[in-house]
Amino acid sequence: MKSALPKVLHTIGGRPMIARVLETARALGSPRLHVVYGYGGRQVPDALDDEDIDWCEQSERFGTGHALAQALPGIDDRARLLVLYGDVPLLQPETLRALLGGCPDDGLAVLSVELDDPAGYGRIVRDVEGVLLRIVEEKDADPTERAIREVNTGIMTAQAGHFRRWLRSVGNSNAQGEYYLTDCIELAVREGSTAVAIICRDWEEVTGINDRAQLARCERIFQLRQADRLMANGVTLADPARLDVRGEIEAATDVFIDVNVVLEGTVRLGERARIGPNCTIRDAEIGTGSEILPNSVIEDAVIGENCRIGPFSRVRPETCLADGVHLGNFVEVKKSRIGRLSKINHLSYIGDTDVGTRVNVGAGTITCNYDGAYKHRTIIEDDAFIGSDTQLVAPVRVGAGATIGAGSTITRDTPSGELTLSRPPQKTVKGWERPRKERK
Repeated sequence: MKSALPKVLHTIGGRPMIARVLETARALGSPRLHVVYGYGGRQVPDALDDEDIDWCEQSERFGTGHALAQALPGIDDRARLLVLYGDVPLLQPETLRALLGGCPDDGLAVLSVELDDPAGYGRIVRDVEGVLLRIVEEKDADPTERAIREVNTGIMTAQAGHFRRWLRSVGNSNAQGEYYLTDCIELAVREGSTAVAIICRDWEEVTGINDRAQLARCERIFQLRQADRLMANGVTLADPARLDVRGEIEAATDVFIDVNVVLEGTVRLGERARIGPNCTIRDAEIGTGSEILPNSVIEDAVIGENCRIGPFSRVRPETCLADGVHLGNFVEVKKSRIGRLSKINHLSYIGDTDVGTRVNVGAGTITCNYDGAYKHRTIIEDDAFIGSDTQLVAPVRVGAGATIGAGSTITRDTPSGELTLSRPPQKTVKGWERPRKERK
């Protein structure tokens, strides 16, 4: 990967790829998870410090067989062991259930896949009747074996006691000088145990990641899966190839999502919600019938029903918009509650504010909520009208039905139903001329 970050911490769908593997293992009901780590020291355990995992350090790395041996101490011989890889994040639980179900009690099952180009993979060697004999790594294979298209994924299962016994006999007399876990298959066959290869029908599931190009390809595969799931649930996507889902998305029917939308964290989209192009939505709820216009950002917020946001709006954390609210172009709202049918349509900043119902906030209005040390709240009551280019210096309250004249700076509470303004008188200076440069 040419990175200081351990490979398995590079992300797929916004989460470390190893977290995707662990998620799949948990979906199988695995009672215990063991992770063998090496490169990067404690970075991997520290990144997943909230996970209930048995961590096993492989301080010297002598191959896959040696890696599994680090995890075996303390595991009961009767336990069923499933070996997964932290850089194969697209595996589905259904595929692994088929592998576990096909494993004989006295032997081993390995997951294989058929590839048009098997270069770089260990080949599955069967006899004329199709019985699995062994796996040969490409560097150790002869020309006949290299022509085999069925390859090993490395994913296998057997009882822990079997693995423990086979690994004692695994040597490192090979081109890599490593202890291959795949040698367990030949050892199982030699002692009379049953070894089977279960073919995975979808090669994308077992795609491993070894460089940034493969990471990008796996990301696209993952994203297209998310797109397929959304479309199956009644969502229309303008282009499934131009959507990024980096969290858990719940979408009702007849939602429309335009191109280059990024959905992060936990996002809920109500019926008939429309998300315009180039929007980012993170940890937010968008109500039924609401429309998010292009290039808007919404984070940790609740948007009510039939709202209209954007274009180029930013809704920051701890904001709640009631039904029918309009936020227009270049409007930023932070830690505020905006009441039903209120409108803030142009070039405004509203922070730490409670806005009532049917309030109109004119262009260029800002709430001055920060005094350099503390944040203060602004209260705008129902039916107030805030003229353009107004500064509301918090803490301050604008009364119900009040009108603030354009260009005002409001530093004290304003009474309900009255016009308040703070403009200096307009005057004209007759005969005044602008300064001019002297000609040389």
